[in-house]
Amino acid sequence: MESLYKYQNQILGATEFLFRRDLIDQIDWNERLTGVIGPRGVGKTTCLLQFLSEQNFRGKSSLYVTLDNLANPYNSLTELAEEFQKQGGKQLIIDEIHKYPKWAAELKNIYDLFPGLKVVFSGSSMLQLHTGGTDLSRRAVIYNLNGLSFREYLQIALKNELPLYSLDEIIADHEKISITLCKKFKPFEYFRDYLNFGYFPFFLQSVNSYHLKLQGIINFIIENEIPVIYNIDIRNIQKIKKVLQIIAVNVPFQPNITKLSETLEMNRNTLLQYLIFLERTGIIISLYHTGSFYGKLSKPGKILLRHPNLAFALASGEVNQGSIRESFFVNQLIVHHKIELADRGDFIADDKLIFEIGGKGKTRKQIAGIKNSYLVIDDIEYGFENKIPLWLFGFLY
Repeated sequence: MESLYKYQNQILGATEFLFRRDLIDQIDWNERLTGVIGPRGVGKTTCLLQFLSEQNFRGKSSLYVTLDNLANPYNSLTELAEEFQKQGGKQLIIDEIHKYPKWAAELKNIYDLFPGLKVVFSGSSMLQLHTGGTDLSRRAVIYNLNGLSFREYLQIALKNELPLYSLDEIIADHEKISITLCKKFKPFEYFRDYLNFGYFPFFLQSVNSYHLKLQGIINFIIENEIPVIYNIDIRNIQKIKKVLQIIAVNVPFQPNITKLSETLEMNRNTLLQYLIFLERTGIIISLYHTGSFYGKLSKPGKILLRHPNLAFALASGEVNQGSIRESFFVNQLIVHHKIELADRGDFIADDKLIFEIGGKGKTRKQIAGIKNSYLVIDDIEYGFENKIPLWLFGFLY
């Protein structure tokens, strides 16, 4: 136990920069079981340790352990929790919980057996709270950690706090908001870099190796995390990689599931299952036409990469600028809003707002006469009336 405390203090002392302030303020540490989940590389560990450091959760009342690279000297997490509580422990933080084979059952046991112990865990975005006959959905409060928004990236680059805006505020006051923000920074001094390498905080380590690290994360997810969490035959991993390769080359991708399954020589349902895996890992976003309930049971209408950085990491040539714009827009809105494919225009948000995405030359032709419709335009700092700058949607979270 002593070595674990020593390891904890070593890490806490190295995490001084609070780069996810909004999530840190959102977490309620009075809950008995709290989870922070998100894709690999998004900064879950740093976020947890930063919060612990800020709140002075030091000494022997709190304990941080990681199941990623620290051997557990106990037979089970329940045994570890019991020993920790006997020594006066109040707060147990378990990182990379998905690396533990029976994590859900262990967390349930700790929750039921030690009511005085608060547990925080982090894990993959693929985690299912109901697994193997164990249901944590009524016990755990879960926070999803997304990649950096454009606003959060700017806060790191500028070393300064920037305001959040709701979608309603951007729709109603985008002209005034753009003027206010552009007095603080020049959007296009930073926006292209964000699209290229700003989604994950490890860009701070090295911009030059960012895409290589992102490729490594994708391979690790497909080769290690998906097979372990979903018990997939490792022989099918190459087929999942092939699916992703086809999507990456063709984004925005409008899938013909029957033709694609024949090309890949796999069952249609298996292919749809693989698409679900890729979406849960934070690699793709599957979009469906508005009102198409039964369509969601069969196939998506369009597939985008989850965030623009992936296009630069996976592309073998020039990236599709239209796809980059759509990926950014959907990625920033989908955190707090329902996004579907519109019958006219590109996307419909929350069943009421229609958006058409494009460059400077984009006109209202596709959405002419439609109520609550807006042009979202790249390469402009300021908008006018129903024409809104694309970069401004990066301030939604």
